[in-house]
Amino acid sequence: MGVYSLMTPWELILGSVMAIGLTVYLVYAMLRPEKF
Repeated sequence: MGVYSLMTPWELILGSVMAIGLTVYLVYAMLRPEKF
């Protein structure tokens, strides 16, 4: 699996930020269902 070796640090950082942001959004949606 040499896919990750082709990714640049910027792509890794961007992917991590998007993953964390999505997780926070889902948790917030579950805690505050009346806002969605």
